[in-house]
Amino acid sequence: MKQKEEMTGTHIKLSVSRKVFLAADYLFLTCSALLCLLPLINVLAVSLSSSNAAAAGYVKLWPVEFTWSSYQYALTKPQFTQAFLISAKRVALGYAVTMLVIILTAYPLSKEKDVFHARGKYAWIFIFTMMFNGGLIPTYMTIRYLGMLDSIWALVLPGAVPIFNVVLMMNFFRTIPHEIEEAAFIDGAGHFTTLLKIYLPLSLPSLATVSLFVIVNHWNSWFDGIIYMNHTYNYPLQSYLRTIIINPDLQSMTSSEQLVMREISERTFKAAQIFLGAIPILCVYPFLQKYFMSGLTMGSVKG
Repeated sequence: MKQKEEMTGTHIKLSVSRKVFLAADYLFLTCSALLCLLPLINVLAVSLSSSNAAAAGYVKLWPVEFTWSSYQYALTKPQFTQAFLISAKRVALGYAVTMLVIILTAYPLSKEKDVFHARGKYAWIFIFTMMFNGGLIPTYMTIRYLGMLDSIWALVLPGAVPIFNVVLMMNFFRTIPHEIEEAAFIDGAGHFTTLLKIYLPLSLPSLATVSLFVIVNHWNSWFDGIIYMNHTYNYPLQSYLRTIIINPDLQSMTSSEQLVMREISERTFKAAQIFLGAIPILCVYPFLQKYFMSGLTMGSVKG
């Protein structure tokens, strides 16, 4: 059926088929958003409910017998606080190192072959490492022989060159007109000055997008913490949460802690810690979201 759209003043009169499509589109997107949002709301409701209500399965999307006990106990637990601080340190250090490496790698790779003759060879090397890696055991042996086990560098350096983010930033750099760079060179600017004063200010959408990827990746990683940390007190937050959720060690708790756990229940305590672990990302995302789509699409068009 041929779609007809009539202009009425400054408004567009949509055809029936177009209205049906938009209604179905909005309905599908709403259902998809609810599927992502409802589990988080349920975790929040459980964390704010009493132990009896949570154990009985009465809690759905609204707290039952509202209480802050789980959060109060979680915030005073030394293991949780230690793991939270380690994750914060990892994100701060990992973000600085990773963004520096991404920018310094993407800038030369964004040049044409007549400017950077080895561009194609380096690009293939990076793409090859994105598709293939040495495996878990060789990686662990490398970290061990370098003496980085039980250190924050074991969580930062192995993933310091995320190739997907490098490609994203490289393609965004290539969308910047060459005339701007040539004008800077005529004025006496070098490559570092051009990068700092021209490329980076013009690349804020892509920088925000890559920053979000880097922060979320470092904050949510748990597997490397379990592999490279020999002691639980060096676990980042997500590794610690995975440990207490999958295999809680109730025998190591003191008698007072076990008494509190009976009062607030293990389920509400886990839910409180999970939600506390998600708060930093929930706080960061709204500030970067407005740049997310433009940075992702503009950095993925030009090859």
